[in-house]
Amino acid sequence: MKNRSLIRIAALAAVLSSPLLGWASDLKLGFITSLSGPSSSLGIPYSKGLQAGVTFRPDIDGKKVQVVQLDDASDPTTAARNARKLIVEDNVDALIGTAGTPSGIAIAGVARELKVPFISVAQVKPDAGAGGWMVNVPQATPLMVETLVAHMQRSGVKTVAYIGFSDAWGDIVYDALLAAAKKNNIKVVTNERYARNDSSVTGQALKIVAAKPDAVLSGTSGTPGALAYLGLAARGYRGKIYGTHGIINPDFIRVGGAALDNLYAPTGPVVVADQLPATHPSRKISLDFRSAYKKTFQADATDAFAPYAFDAWLIFLDAAQRTMAQKQPGTPEFRAALLNALLSTNELVGTQGVYNFRPENIFSTDPRSVVMVRLEKGKWQYLP
Repeated sequence: MKNRSLIRIAALAAVLSSPLLGWASDLKLGFITSLSGPSSSLGIPYSKGLQAGVTFRPDIDGKKVQVVQLDDASDPTTAARNARKLIVEDNVDALIGTAGTPSGIAIAGVARELKVPFISVAQVKPDAGAGGWMVNVPQATPLMVETLVAHMQRSGVKTVAYIGFSDAWGDIVYDALLAAAKKNNIKVVTNERYARNDSSVTGQALKIVAAKPDAVLSGTSGTPGALAYLGLAARGYRGKIYGTHGIINPDFIRVGGAALDNLYAPTGPVVVADQLPATHPSRKISLDFRSAYKKTFQADATDAFAPYAFDAWLIFLDAAQRTMAQKQPGTPEFRAALLNALLSTNELVGTQGVYNFRPENIFSTDPRSVVMVRLEKGKWQYLP
């Protein structure tokens, strides 16, 4: 299968380095990400983040983890097929993935059906095929949107326009905006949408400009998310602009350019780790992540997506270490025990926050996992 690897695809040699190669397997992890297609600007950083995690902590008490990586090409059908293959043919103990909510939902459905724990690095709602076999690494969208709407309220915003992807991620952000805006007496005046592979949002931008909102929130992610801001700037919009944690990405900044000046967004602590107070719980591990990333790739980490995969690796190792004392990897009993361990994760400090999972809460919804930032001359600045 051409998109399968034990991290040995020649074309990705610069991205996927040797730490995951040639291990004798005590544990086996399936990793699905988008190395091609419109979500690759997120998927490749996810892959790098997992590599940095392996550099930081390569084993569990001397026991190695074999990682089998597949490219889902930004396609939910391929993501589901990959998940099924990893479980049925490769007999993985757990899954981590992927770059995009629709593909994450597809993997969650397979994980639930075949009873394999899934650690999602994309936002997947519990009622979207997740059931009881997964946890979410990204911060719950309502928490992030409530944080940015509170910022709007403090800034005097009375009306906000919405433009987002015409998919599950766009729906998740819009629903969170409606709830948060109502609490803060802010009126949502538009609900415009576009597809991730669209090349123009002229019509949507014109409708937003005509509505004369005080602010605009874009429910998008990665490089396709820049199109919304480019369209608004081209049509003369000069009000406040907001985004979600889905746009904290250097390619997004590169594509959006000057149209992104003074963009506000909520994000995880790692993005501004060196600007955080010394007492912040995620400061040290975030700086450790940066060191591991630089050691692995001889380059600085510049996005918020690699850290999600890094944290997913830490979450997996923490749960697996507790499970291996009870069950043998490679068995249904191990998978069930691993799920229970994941759902009892307690105060695990990561780059994106402090993780606590329970069966009734597969998101680590915690105020310590979110900070507000503003984009100034292409750099994210912490807003205390």
